[in-house]
Amino acid sequence: MNDDIERRRLGERLRKAREYVGYSQDETAAFLRVTRTAVTNMESGQRKVEAIELKRLAELFKQPVGYFTGEDEASVSLPADVAHLAREAAKLSAKDRDELARFAEFLKTRSDGGD
Repeated sequence: MNDDIERRRLGERLRKAREYVGYSQDETAAFLRVTRTAVTNMESGQRKVEAIELKRLAELFKQPVGYFTGEDEASVSLPADVAHLAREAAKLSAKDRDELARFAEFLKTRSDGGD
């Protein structure tokens, strides 16, 4: 695939993740120690994102690097909040994941009739 298309896709995923967590471009730029214009250009695909910047953005936006590069298609296809819950649940013990699944079922049955 063409580098320009890949850069635009990466930029779009960065923008969506930034907006989802509620950071401004200025806040993101300060975290990366770059200008706001650099962040704007990353998000529009006009500027390449350095590997270390991508790693730091993944930390800031609480997403795996693969989400931004398209290598983690499962995360891309899930809403960001659901992907985040899945990553956090993966860190739990098997017993705690079972309990979490039961709680999710409880919430589902509770909301089936009321919402």
